[in-house]
Amino acid sequence: MADADGGEFSLLSLGDELTCSICLCTFDCPVTTPCGHNFCQQCLLSTWKETYSCPQCRAHYSIKPELKKNTVLSAVVDTFKLRSTDVSVAETAKSEAGWGAAAIRCDTCMKAEAVNTCLTCMASYCAEHLRPHRDSPVFRVHQLTEPVGDLLERICPDHQKLTELFCTQHDRLICTLCLQQAHKTCNFIQPEKQRAKQKSNFSEKLDLVNKKIKQNETVISQITDMQLSLKGSAATKKSKMAHVYEQIRDMLAAEERAAMTAVDQELESSQTKIRVLMKMFSDNIKSLNKAKVDIQSLLCQSQTMAFLQASLNLPKAAAFDPYAPRINFNSKKVTANEEFAVNLKKQINSDGTGHAPFRIFQHSPLPSLIDGAALSFDPKTAHKRIVLTEHFTRASVSDQLNPAAHIDCPQRFSVCTQVLTSQGFTRGCHYWEVRLNHNNFIGIGLAYGSIDRKGPTSRLGRNAKSWCVEWFNVKLSAWHDSSEIKVVNPHPKRVGVLLDCDSGSATFYNVADRVYPFYSFVFPFTEAVYPAFWLFSSESSITLCQLQA
Repeated sequence: MADADGGEFSLLSLGDELTCSICLCTFDCPVTTPCGHNFCQQCLLSTWKETYSCPQCRAHYSIKPELKKNTVLSAVVDTFKLRSTDVSVAETAKSEAGWGAAAIRCDTCMKAEAVNTCLTCMASYCAEHLRPHRDSPVFRVHQLTEPVGDLLERICPDHQKLTELFCTQHDRLICTLCLQQAHKTCNFIQPEKQRAKQKSNFSEKLDLVNKKIKQNETVISQITDMQLSLKGSAATKKSKMAHVYEQIRDMLAAEERAAMTAVDQELESSQTKIRVLMKMFSDNIKSLNKAKVDIQSLLCQSQTMAFLQASLNLPKAAAFDPYAPRINFNSKKVTANEEFAVNLKKQINSDGTGHAPFRIFQHSPLPSLIDGAALSFDPKTAHKRIVLTEHFTRASVSDQLNPAAHIDCPQRFSVCTQVLTSQGFTRGCHYWEVRLNHNNFIGIGLAYGSIDRKGPTSRLGRNAKSWCVEWFNVKLSAWHDSSEIKVVNPHPKRVGVLLDCDSGSATFYNVADRVYPFYSFVFPFTEAVYPAFWLFSSESSITLCQLQA
């Protein structure tokens, strides 16, 4: 241990000497055992429960030694604690004064700035206290270096020696004893080289982090732009939908006015008929009253010849048989308006929530902007009992197999009497009309080109790849994926189909004096969709109408 009176000693080395080996803290009321080792009084007494021995050298005492305070060591401990406090205060003052963390103080005087660090003494010295290392031959073998501020961090925890090498296998700093023992088979390099290597890696990581930061900022900017775009799109959509719904309200109001006008006109026509009938029956009553008077006068006639002559001149008013005519509001125009209103309400409320299951309906003729699709039946898909005529625009069912369809091909329906058109659609809005000569045992719909052509599941609406409205006896049903929905039958002679590939919907219309929607499907498209038809009765046939463009 260094000379305490001179005050010149290394705080680092002194701290190791003044540490209790039991609690590993600076001595508190140090005492000395007969074997010469020092401990904290309470630490030593806590180990002496039944037997008495030195915790460090294991020397055994038959009787409990008398312990006395080591006053000299206690004074050194107090001095060490005082100087440690001064160093802490000096470092705090230095930090508060803004000196920075680079300055390293002399471990001897604790005031002057260190000029060198002795790796042998494990202490830093100012120019004054470094003089013995420069002048005395004893210290010339000590290794001096630039001032080092992290000596405690550079001490090997296993051997209490300075770490001078870096083990690349275990990624840790090691001392020369480590290299001779646990790490003797490991690869090692100088810490400065490892620092340069890691610095290069960290530089690359820093560049990568900066790049990622820029990428994230770019993405945030894109998301912000997307958010603004979405808000703009939503506002535009809302404006367009508001305009469309305003048009719908205007159209419904116009339809309501037209329907009410039709009822008023029908009422006026009926009342005109009633007024004519009332006048006719009133005139007949007058004639009958006159005949009544004449008959009464005749009955008072006493002359036979005059009686007979007068009876020949009586009017034949009694020959008229009065009746009450049937006058009602069952005209086609009033009935059509009433059916349109009822069907429209059912369609809007058909899902039970009050929300329309589709967003397309038209109660007036379709806009001329939607060109009629020119369709023709595909003979390769037609069942062998289906006969195609009129340039493949008319289809009917024969009791005999069609000789022209004897050739088997994978596209042909082999079980169900069905046929597809040659034209399929993947985008845009398309409209076509089909004329029915007899709306019974007929199905009109859509199907993917990949629909099965064999087996009962190939029937329209009985699989996930087709949709149809089907007339079976007097019942009209909508079918998809073997799910049936009953629909009010408008008994159409002509059916229009509006396919909107972009919104994924298909609406069916009863084409009469106006175009009345009676059902709509909503479905997402995954492939091209083709108009499809099912015919079962030999009395039924369908014709693809050639619409004006």
